[in-house]
Order: sequence, then C-alpha cells, then structure tokens
Amino acid sequence: MDSPTTPEPALVDLAAAPTAVVAAVIPVDQLIDHFDQSFGQVAAVIADQAVGIAGPAFALYHGLPGETVDLEVGFPVGREVRPDMQVGPGELPGGRVARLVHHGAFDQLGSSWGRLQEWITQQGLTPGGDFWEVYVTEPSPDMDPADLRTELNWPVEE
Repeated sequence: MDSPTTPEPALVDLAAAPTAVVAAVIPVDQLIDHFDQSFGQVAAVIADQAVGIAGPAFALYHGLPGETVDLEVGFPVGREVRPDMQVGPGELPGGRVARLVHHGAFDQLGSSWGRLQEWITQQGLTPGGDFWEVYVTEPSPDMDPADLRTELNWPVEE
C-alpha cells in the first residue's frame, strides 16, 4: 500500500494545447543533452516571436523508448509558433488522460510510469501510444532531487 504522501493516479479530461517544440528521434543515451539544448532553443524562439509560455516545460513521447526515443520537447504556448531553427508548432493531446504526479528524482520516473500503466490496466482502460511528462518543478543544480515534481500524463481509451 502507498504511503499518505504518495499521490494516487486519477483520470482528467484535458483540452488540446498548442506547443512550441523541438521534435527528434535520438539515441536514449543523448536524452539529457537533447533536453538541455532543446529547452533553451524553444525558449529563445518563443521570446523572439512574443508567443508567450503558457505552462511548464514538457516532453511528449511517441511510443515507448527503446534504443532510440521519438519525442517532442518544449512548452505550451499562447498561440502557434512559426517554425524557426529546429523549433516548430506542436500540440499536447486533449481527451481523457490518466495522470500521476511523481515526487522525486528523474532517475525514478520509470517506476512511476510503470505504476501508472498498471493503474490504467486495473481501471479496464487501454493506454494510448503517446504520453508526456510535465516538469512542474524547474530543476536546478543545487536543489534536492526529492523536491522535484513531474506530472505523468497518459491518454486512455475505454
């Protein structure tokens, strides 16, 4: 059984949200470098176009990672961004989504994703092919990883 401080998964209904992203298929061992480069580039394009950031950074995964990862890294925005450098428009999916907030370090995200997938199955639902992480707490080099909060979102079908 979970401790009282462990959040429970829940179902939420979301509207689709426009995003500014860098889309790529990369080797899994390049993920951290890709995040570092992409978030900075997306933020610069958003500022240059005065589009406005409408929420925390995210990573949208297209299918389960293997040796490579197919993903979009970016921010939700107030209006569509024009393509510039590697940055282009995207969209976070709308609809029914299973959500779990992960408390702690990024290297423990796999176990939380597994827990969310198990919960989805227990509810008699089918997880979609795409899913995303929202980095609610902005990481910094001097912070305690236990203070990180990452929202896990997985669209589901009956």
